[in-house]
Amino acid sequence: MKKIKLLSPAGNLKKLKTAILYGADAVYIGGKKFSLRARASNFDLDDIKEACLFAEKHNAKIYVTMNIIPHNEDFTDLEEYLIFLENVGVKAIIVSSMHIIKTALRVAPKLEIHLSTQLSITNSAACNYYQSIGADRVVLGREVSLKEMKKIKENTNLSLEVFVHGGMCSAYSGRCMLSNYFVNRDANRGGCAHSCRWNYRLFDDEDLITSKDQFFNFGSKDLVGLKAIGKMIDLGIDSLKVEGRMKSEYYLATIIRAYRMLIDDYYAGKEIDYDYYESELAKAENRASSTGFLFGDVTPKEQLYSREEIPTKEFVGVVLDYDKKTKVAKIEQRNYFEPNNQLEFFGPKLDNSTMVVNEIWDEENNLLDAARHPQQIVFMNVDFTVSKNDMIRLVK
Repeated sequence: MKKIKLLSPAGNLKKLKTAILYGADAVYIGGKKFSLRARASNFDLDDIKEACLFAEKHNAKIYVTMNIIPHNEDFTDLEEYLIFLENVGVKAIIVSSMHIIKTALRVAPKLEIHLSTQLSITNSAACNYYQSIGADRVVLGREVSLKEMKKIKENTNLSLEVFVHGGMCSAYSGRCMLSNYFVNRDANRGGCAHSCRWNYRLFDDEDLITSKDQFFNFGSKDLVGLKAIGKMIDLGIDSLKVEGRMKSEYYLATIIRAYRMLIDDYYAGKEIDYDYYESELAKAENRASSTGFLFGDVTPKEQLYSREEIPTKEFVGVVLDYDKKTKVAKIEQRNYFEPNNQLEFFGPKLDNSTMVVNEIWDEENNLLDAARHPQQIVFMNVDFTVSKNDMIRLVK
């Protein structure tokens, strides 16, 4: 059986490296042009080249998003950009424009063509049409259920990718215009203001339904597709996609690691403890979640009618080095922690491991009453072996 791939987002080079180290088979990134998520840091040409070199070293692949709904002015330097991506080793581009598809096939034929969820593809006829013009993979619309995926898979040879985790659009797979009308930020060219998550007052004609201090939202809960992964593997889905190029390095490490472990456990024939994996994801998520459309039509339970923010376990540091003889860890601090706090270490090859902090000291060997300065280098004793790039969270 061909093993399903795990595709991670990354908003900058550091996040990309984290995603790959924590188990992503491929990472999708955006350049400075042609990409949604305009507010992400995004990758300049040198960053894309470095990303490809790092991915190749770790047996991973790089996809570049070119999925805007383009206007005339958006096509400047298109051919040169595509040729560059092919030459530096980008595996695929994720697109929604027929013109970009046609141009890529002509000037950069080694690039795979992956069709963005922006195209809202929800049936096998569309898959077969795009395959006939040169597409290699389709990212199915988020509205597709497992039952529909089975039918699509039975009636197309096109590689299928499915969103398994992250934000959901209240519109039809990204075709929302609220942001354009409210704040003149084009959701389909990278500027979505997430207007569905704003606070609104709800009226029936002129009568206020909500109270003066109560607000109404009409967004969707975030997608968590953990319980559908086994079924998607059995269906022959080729790739699982995590959403979130705006998300943090810690978020990606936590989420990608959890899905990586679950996928590997399923292939190994182990019994899946979904409660464990859900608890792992909850350490990074801060919004309410559901399974979206995966198990059929949604109900009111899948909708977000009020803001439900959930505090996450706090990310406090990254391991930079560890001396096995002295058992001293060198740590880059990210958030406040202090002696007597309980910390949990985790990493690509490290199971969750907890300890209580004893002493903390800085680079001048001064004892500290707390690690309180972001990105300060601190040291402390850790009785178990940790490695560079392992992360640390505060256990509250």
